[in-house]
Amino acid sequence: MNWMQSLYETYENCRSMIGIIGDENQIPLLPICHTTQKVDVEITIGTPSQEEETSKEEESTADVRAKFFRRARVLGKDEARTIIPCTEKSAGRTSGEAAHPLCDKLQYIAEDYQSWGGEKNLYSKSYRQLLAGWVEAGAPQKVQLVYQYITQNSIINDLIQANILFKGEDGKLCNKRPYKKTKNAAIDIFDRLPGGVDLKTGKLKPWQADAFIRWNVEIGDPISEVWNDPEVIESWIGYYSSQKQTTGLCFVTGREAFSADQHPAKIRNDADKAKLISSGKSVNKTGKTTIDDGCGFTFLGRFTYPDQVAVVGFETTQKAHLALRWLISRQGYVLWEKDNSMPKPGLAIVAWALSGAKPPQPTDDTWELLYGGMASDKSPSVDTAQETAVRLSKRIAGYGKEIGETNSVVVMAVDSATPGRLSIVYYNFLTCSDFLQRIDRWHETCAWRHTYHFVENKNDKGEIEKHFIPFYGAPAPADIAEAAYATKQNGKYELDTKLRKATIKRLLPCIVDGRPIPRDIVESVVRRASNKVGMERWQWEKTLSIACALYRKYREGKEEYTMALDEARTERDYLYGRLLAIADVLEERTLSKAEKNRPTNATRYMQQFSQRPFRTWKQIHESLIPYLMRQGENASYYKKMIGEVEKLFAPEDFTCDSPLTGEYLLGFYCQRQKM
Repeated sequence: MNWMQSLYETYENCRSMIGIIGDENQIPLLPICHTTQKVDVEITIGTPSQEEETSKEEESTADVRAKFFRRARVLGKDEARTIIPCTEKSAGRTSGEAAHPLCDKLQYIAEDYQSWGGEKNLYSKSYRQLLAGWVEAGAPQKVQLVYQYITQNSIINDLIQANILFKGEDGKLCNKRPYKKTKNAAIDIFDRLPGGVDLKTGKLKPWQADAFIRWNVEIGDPISEVWNDPEVIESWIGYYSSQKQTTGLCFVTGREAFSADQHPAKIRNDADKAKLISSGKSVNKTGKTTIDDGCGFTFLGRFTYPDQVAVVGFETTQKAHLALRWLISRQGYVLWEKDNSMPKPGLAIVAWALSGAKPPQPTDDTWELLYGGMASDKSPSVDTAQETAVRLSKRIAGYGKEIGETNSVVVMAVDSATPGRLSIVYYNFLTCSDFLQRIDRWHETCAWRHTYHFVENKNDKGEIEKHFIPFYGAPAPADIAEAAYATKQNGKYELDTKLRKATIKRLLPCIVDGRPIPRDIVESVVRRASNKVGMERWQWEKTLSIACALYRKYREGKEEYTMALDEARTERDYLYGRLLAIADVLEERTLSKAEKNRPTNATRYMQQFSQRPFRTWKQIHESLIPYLMRQGENASYYKKMIGEVEKLFAPEDFTCDSPLTGEYLLGFYCQRQKM
């Protein structure tokens, strides 16, 4: 099944979820011909009363205008997301004359926008033509009242009179707050749209005339919110669909349908302009357009018109893209990138069942899978790997019952090929049982004991302290990428976004398809875990546990490693790791008694030890003499332990000075953990 068909079916199966806005940060499943927008100002209008309509002729025109207007308010962030009608063109606009039909910026709505100081182009004509067409076709009364009100050209003036917008001494809208705001004052337009000039770019920042408007119409209807009125939503869908003229065979559904002229954007978030399906003019090296059919489509000489490539139904593409947008917002993973210091969405990965049920996400670690990723003081303490395995088995079984073992699950990843183009970098269609088996296998075979999840609490001195919560399981792909490739920059270990993204892409088939982990990733994590210098303790502990998990997974089918210390194992690398751990614990305990906080010789020589273990062990062993003397009677305990481990070596293995594999980290971790 292709990706668009699976998304189309998902939309149809989840129609009961359409229009439900839950979390403000989550994009709802939208009706077709609609999009979402963060709105700044809500205007409430109503019908003039009979007394107002029969008012005296001497009343001024301004008085008559004001009788539609009731009140207005600036919206807070938690109520700003609004479902609004749109056209194919306006849904993907970046700028220019592509008005939304009902709710939009003042630049599109207010005829007097420029007379109040607006410096951008005025697009009120196209807005009014679009709205007028809807009204003439029989739009609901609320839409008709909005049209009547905006033709009075008093919106900005009414908002000024209502203290929503503010004008300066020059009679234009001012670019900064004209009064000093108190600490507990209500939100105003400058909180939503701070003005001024950007010092970096020299460009004007968004200001109050850039406010986005939505409508409230009070006519005695229980639903005064225009954006929530089912009659308004259905009316716009019916009107806009009736304007379509071109039909063709939809390649997705196999049915004759109205063809899509453009395909939706905003797939990863509200500001995302990249599209999965698009085309445009192609410019050669001389700067000339190679092929131009007059519609902006270019096919490099292979085709003349876009319909010759493929036809996708208007309703089909709307539903498929809206479903993908909803799924990514609801349960997907989005990697954010920086573009000129501004965050923008990058790689997005989501798994979903065609029924609409939520399957486990391949980007989650075991903690997130079992407990939703929420670390708190009340988080369950998982003491054994066996307990985690039981919990995981029950959790996976629960997913199977919820989704249905024979139903289908889709895993899809998209990423920006260029700023305006989105590509599918991974796609897989599986039965629920196959998908859950592979997820279960990943979390079982790539498991280790980790301690990097934490909660922050204040101590008695008011200082913030981190309380780390241990768990058994597989690390998340993003954490693996960080452990493998993070470098020290400005005193902190950071990872380039492109490298993080590339690593996650490579790990995704390992989780979903069961492919082997790339060797270079494993070796990189092992190498970084062997170099503690410069890392904070918790960060090194995280890298160490992830290295153990990956090496265990890498050797799957060749070696069986337990997460508990295996005292019967006689492999050279494992034994050398145990010796290093004994030396580390001995030094650490001795330094702790002396109230000294510095790295032990064992960890300082760790990287050298991994390359030349026999020669380096002699150095470390000699450096233990002062610490053994300070231990007094306890020294015999450590001497005996070192001797017992050395006896397990074959003579030729102990004197061999070839580099150690990642297995030594498993012996090191397990020995430290037991001690």
